[in-house]
Amino acid sequence: MEVHPDEFVELFNTILINVTTFFREPQAWEYIAAEIIPTILSSNNPNKQIRIWSAGCASGEETYTIAILLAETLGMEEYSQRVKVFATDVDKDALDYARHGNYNHKQISNVPPEILEKYFEQTNNHFCVQKELRRGVIFGRHDLVQDAPISKIDLLICRNTLMYFNSETQSKILDRFHFALNSSGFLFLGKAEMLFSRSHLFSPIDLRLRIFSKIPNRNFRQMLIGMGYSGNQQTIPKIVDHNHIYESVFEVDPVVQIIIDLKSTLILANAKARSIFNINPKDIGRPLQDLEISYRPVELRSQIDQVHSNRRTISLKDIEWLNSEGQSKFFDVQIIPLLYENTDELIGIKIIFDDVTRFKHLQQELVHANQELETAYEELQSTNEELETTNEELQSTVEELETTNEELQSTNEELETMNEELQSTNEELQTMNEEMRENSDELNRVNCFLESILTSIRFGVIVLSPEMHILIWNRKAEDFWGLRFEEVFSQHFMSLDIGLPIEKLRQPLRAILNAESVYHESKLNARNRRGKSIECHIILTPLVNSTSDIQGAILLMEESEKKPEIV
Repeated sequence: MEVHPDEFVELFNTILINVTTFFREPQAWEYIAAEIIPTILSSNNPNKQIRIWSAGCASGEETYTIAILLAETLGMEEYSQRVKVFATDVDKDALDYARHGNYNHKQISNVPPEILEKYFEQTNNHFCVQKELRRGVIFGRHDLVQDAPISKIDLLICRNTLMYFNSETQSKILDRFHFALNSSGFLFLGKAEMLFSRSHLFSPIDLRLRIFSKIPNRNFRQMLIGMGYSGNQQTIPKIVDHNHIYESVFEVDPVVQIIIDLKSTLILANAKARSIFNINPKDIGRPLQDLEISYRPVELRSQIDQVHSNRRTISLKDIEWLNSEGQSKFFDVQIIPLLYENTDELIGIKIIFDDVTRFKHLQQELVHANQELETAYEELQSTNEELETTNEELQSTVEELETTNEELQSTNEELETMNEELQSTNEELQTMNEEMRENSDELNRVNCFLESILTSIRFGVIVLSPEMHILIWNRKAEDFWGLRFEEVFSQHFMSLDIGLPIEKLRQPLRAILNAESVYHESKLNARNRRGKSIECHIILTPLVNSTSDIQGAILLMEESEKKPEIV
């Protein structure tokens, strides 16, 4: 170890046994919750801070156990305001582990399910101590043998730690514990420690559970001897005049302190009070009401009268004061009755001004930071809402696009169907066109054949509709009367002005068209297109279809030899 100093840490960590659990020895903790904590609360001012010291806290399980019991009794809000749990150990690694407050399933196996759900947050396979509970616990390195004890403690927990020390060192530590506790404080030890050698310091409340109360009124000299010196009086400094020590401690105290007697006369003011409030040595012995400090930074006289009446400490928070330089300072003021040897006899009043300016500024900065954080959170929330709105709009747009796409797809399918129908119709039309073309060709052939027949006939042929409109007018008829087919087509036969006396054919034609006659033959004197007088042989027959329905009339005309007139 002399050659390799790092080996000391390894040896130290090997010797220390950091073994602890939540709610170890449940009966003891049940007694603490049912008897000790209510006693502490009943003896304390409702606004006074509750101070717990967990000495040798190891990995923090027992520290968090007492914090949970206090939170269960007080409620989380009052716990946050009043409770301070100081957790100390010499093992830095154990302290670092305890600060995180992160435990596995095995470590929290003794925690009741309802407590686990209420004060722990599960992350993956570990359970982390709730932040509100964690804020009431202060972890720090502390050597029980060498470092000064934490003072004004209501309950001191030191379980299975003293067993590492010999009896002489244990006695010194117990003296320090006695000094640390309030006059009505309690000590909670483990089963490995015994107090038979220090029975004049502590009285057992429940020896089986190792719970003790402090025995007050020890001699100050004996306390100093026990805390820092051996029993050899030759090694003790000259502390016979206790008043000098008290005055020195009072003078160098960093907190402003003044003391007045029963007549409200200023009898003591430490260096800090003289410096801050400009109290001169000649002010000692003057009535407090004649000094500025009696009303600035806060009016003290009525508060002093109240302390005179009820013998209780009065605490004033966040008192603002402007110093001579115009700087704003904040103080917590305590007006404390000084009682004679723990009796109700008042011998004076102590006034403490605790400068909390830095804390107040930090608090204001924290409030400002929280406001900025809240503003940022609101902006973030607003942004999130806008994003949600945008996402909803985008979702709506996507849905509309999907609907439109579906409609377009449906329309496309309809168009494809229509295209197929059009293609089918086109094919049908092509087929019909082909058939019509064939029919047209056939008709042309028939017409040509019919025209050939009409041309070849030596008769003039005229075909009339039932209304006597001209439908056919062959070339022989053109030769007779000098009119082409284009000139007479659709003309009323009776309206023609030709060399044939058409009026004489009106009655026979009506008879043919009305089915009153099926044949008529006559000869009419006429004049052909050349003006030559001819005798025209006329034959009228009906034009019938396959069902013998009359469709018109046929006129056959032939020039016959004109017989000479007999004179």
